[in-house]
Amino acid sequence: MCYSTRQTRKREELERQLQVEALIGKDHQLDLELIHFHANGWSHPLMWIMPQEEPNKITPGMWGIMPSKNKGADYKEYFKNYKTFGGLNAKSEKLFDHFIYRYSWEHKRCIIPVDGFFEPHTTPVKVKGKPFKVPFYFKRKDDDPIFLAGIYTTTVDGYNTFTVLTKEATPMFAKIHNEKFRRPIIINDEDVDAWLYNRNTEDDVQNLIDDDLWEGELEAYPIAKDLYSRTIDSNREDIIEKVDYNEVAIDYPGKPQGLFG
Repeated sequence: MCYSTRQTRKREELERQLQVEALIGKDHQLDLELIHFHANGWSHPLMWIMPQEEPNKITPGMWGIMPSKNKGADYKEYFKNYKTFGGLNAKSEKLFDHFIYRYSWEHKRCIIPVDGFFEPHTTPVKVKGKPFKVPFYFKRKDDDPIFLAGIYTTTVDGYNTFTVLTKEATPMFAKIHNEKFRRPIIINDEDVDAWLYNRNTEDDVQNLIDDDLWEGELEAYPIAKDLYSRTIDSNREDIIEKVDYNEVAIDYPGKPQGLFG
């Protein structure tokens, strides 16, 4: 699953790279920046999204999808009662029939442009009888933005709320994200416009999901376990620095010889 991402590009850079303009509601400052070195989905951060209704714009969206009949301002109370994944991810296999998703797949698809994202890896080693888990950071080899596929709703009080779509893990993801065996759907650069196209059928959407970004364009490596800490600030620039662990038995870019495995 995908519960943590990184979105550090400034608004002007995103506007230039994506050839879009920022669409900011009346309650936001004109100089709004949404910079997240570690965007922890469980805190329901505001992030930039490209909405299908305004595909030439980026606009703030709250991570954690809510039904449109609810008030976005009441999200804390809502997610106390709706705890399943915090609305952060949606299984693409349920996209066309889930009680929330089926109203969004046709006209409220979105793109979440991120630098990268984080997934947990469970090592074969146990510490004090518990699995030793290590966070891995995924990014493009060329450091270009990653276009996560999502859907969104607009609540009665005008909040955009979104979720990241996932599917079964491909081999690289299965090796690293080796408990849930899922991966986020990453839209190919050349398919961004197609994902946001208004006249897509179910088949069109499914084809884009099935034929998303080849995992060979990505690399992943372990980082500090600070990412999981409740007492250490992980929303910092250096959180993506590589950290080597003897407990990690799988290969990754730059892994020193002599480590376990």
